[in-house]
Amino acid sequence: MPSEESDMSSRQNRLTSFKNKGKNVDEMRRRRKEVSVELRKARKDDQLLKRRNLSTEDDHILPLQENSQSPASLTTEEIIEGMNSSDDHRQLVATQAARKALSRERSPPIDAMIKSGIVPRCVEFLSRFDNPSLQFEASWVLTNIASGTSEQTSSVVKHGAVPKLVQLLGSSYMHVTEQAVWALGNIAGDGSTARDLVLNSGAMPALLELIKPDTQASFLRNVVWTLSNLCRNKNPPPPFEIVQMSLPVFNRLLHYADTDVLADACWALSYLTDGTNDKIQAVIDTGIVPRLVELLAAPSVAVLTPALRAVGNIVTGNDMQTNAIIQAGGLTYLRELLRHPRLNIMKEAAWTVSNITAGNVDQIQEVINSGLLEPLIYVLSSGDFRSQKEAAWAVTNFMSGGSVQQLATIVQIGVLKPFCDLLNSKDWKIVVVVMDGLNNIMQTAEKMGEVDRVAIMIEECGGLDKLEQLQSHENEQVYQKALNMIDSYFSVVDCADPSLIPDQTNGQLDFNTDRVPDAGFSF
Repeated sequence: MPSEESDMSSRQNRLTSFKNKGKNVDEMRRRRKEVSVELRKARKDDQLLKRRNLSTEDDHILPLQENSQSPASLTTEEIIEGMNSSDDHRQLVATQAARKALSRERSPPIDAMIKSGIVPRCVEFLSRFDNPSLQFEASWVLTNIASGTSEQTSSVVKHGAVPKLVQLLGSSYMHVTEQAVWALGNIAGDGSTARDLVLNSGAMPALLELIKPDTQASFLRNVVWTLSNLCRNKNPPPPFEIVQMSLPVFNRLLHYADTDVLADACWALSYLTDGTNDKIQAVIDTGIVPRLVELLAAPSVAVLTPALRAVGNIVTGNDMQTNAIIQAGGLTYLRELLRHPRLNIMKEAAWTVSNITAGNVDQIQEVINSGLLEPLIYVLSSGDFRSQKEAAWAVTNFMSGGSVQQLATIVQIGVLKPFCDLLNSKDWKIVVVVMDGLNNIMQTAEKMGEVDRVAIMIEECGGLDKLEQLQSHENEQVYQKALNMIDSYFSVVDCADPSLIPDQTNGQLDFNTDRVPDAGFSF
């Protein structure tokens, strides 16, 4: 017969052998893990990295003579010959012809134009302040070349276009400035290296200077889109001391009525909050959170998606930063988003909630008070698998950080059945998350002397059968956890003892919390 001391030692080992035991809140909150390659795979509802200018509305800028050759009819050889001539008019006609060719909707000849050698000539034309029409056409050509692949964009960068385009942001001709904005946006959208080159060339303050109360909406859309690309990418992230200067402007832009402006401002904020706590705090300090939370009710998914991403990133921070979202009413909006018809929104909302339930007891209580548990269990049982995974994390974090009374609440509303159903998942990582959650609930039951009661609850919803099957799982971590749980909590349950049958309250399972200390338990 084992001694009392060895029994206590074995029991303590069980309490410290699982994932969340001993972890602090910062370790339990999960930041985004997407790498830059994944971010470049743009979905329909995500922001475009690069855009070609296909408009022909500005053709009137070039006053062609009646006997002049039409730009559209020039061959590549004639374009090169015209651009290399010393005649201003021929240069303009040829550059516009190149722009028209590159503005074709399908199969623009970007590589052929690069190979022909027009890029360095267009970069030269950017400095022709005596001929703004030529600057405009050259900027447009470079914009559409930079809208292509990284190699195509590189051809623009390596010939020195960036500092000259930044200089054009101060042009007195609005159409020239706007085209330079667009070209810089395409270059910045190519990745961290090109983005930092644009930032280090002084683009950020020059762009912010263009945002005024009377700025035309079409122009403003391009400026904000380019600013968002300058905040984008995280491997490495942009120099925060530069991009931080945009925060007060984004704060104002969140009150703008235009959907495109709102969407790109929110995307920028989602990038700026996807980082360390000091960056999250810099965003919070601008006073932006209340309006950002309001946008969780935006009717346009184009705005809602990045707003939710930004809010989700903020709650990956510390407890005070998470509280900023809670105090702004964020939980009420998240409750509705957990039932959103767009699966990506549902998943993002569940991920956001999982980082809130990773918080302290007071934050978990706010989750309960705001009515999030029922829709969370709905996602757990009826969502797509990606959403179910996030909901499982939310439940496991809840079970790790909540008090006994809070845990009793989530059990009473029916979490165990859909939670245990995920033990059948083919994704072993989510099976481990669920087992960690079940282990957390059993640890608390053990503190209360209620192991057998809770074990029966799990067994009645099929959890024990699934754990037994997992003892032969191919993944070592899975089968070892299953073995440990069965050995620790399910090997001595006497189901014939009527005193062990869980109490029922209105048809719901209920913990006996008589033995809970006044201060409650945290597990």
